[in-house]
Amino acid sequence: MRKFLDAEITQHTMKLQQMGAKVQVINSKLCYVNFDISGFKIQYVYNVNKKGNYFLERIKPYPMPIKEFELEQDVIDIIEVDVEQFKSALKSHNIEEFINISRTLNKTLKKFEDLFLYYNIPGKEIDNIVEKLESFEKEIDDLETKSERLYFKKEPENL
Repeated sequence: MRKFLDAEITQHTMKLQQMGAKVQVINSKLCYVNFDISGFKIQYVYNVNKKGNYFLERIKPYPMPIKEFELEQDVIDIIEVDVEQFKSALKSHNIEEFINISRTLNKTLKKFEDLFLYYNIPGKEIDNIVEKLESFEKEIDDLETKSERLYFKKEPENL
């Protein structure tokens, strides 16, 4: 099995190099972490990158790159906080709507990338999108100031 994987990696490396890429193949560990909280699935994946750091992503309930960490213990600590926050959020009557909004935002980001990569969009239309994004960000900021905070063990990193 290992010989087959090595041959496949060599083949992929050659194809990418022919495309002009510089390719580094490292033996790394890839770790999938799964939680099932009363039927609600939370899944993470992390790997060790070429710098020896841990890159963590949440896969479920919606994809979210989280952060790069120097220590595996930091990965464990942030997963612990994240799971605790989802356990708290599961008590909300709005959890399904929140998850659906997050999935829609991810889908919208992918659609935007296709728009950017496949079409020549006039500057006026880009200005229109920027204006709507600024309005959406302001809505999030307004909701933060007028909503009751529920989690205090860690400060929000993006608000």
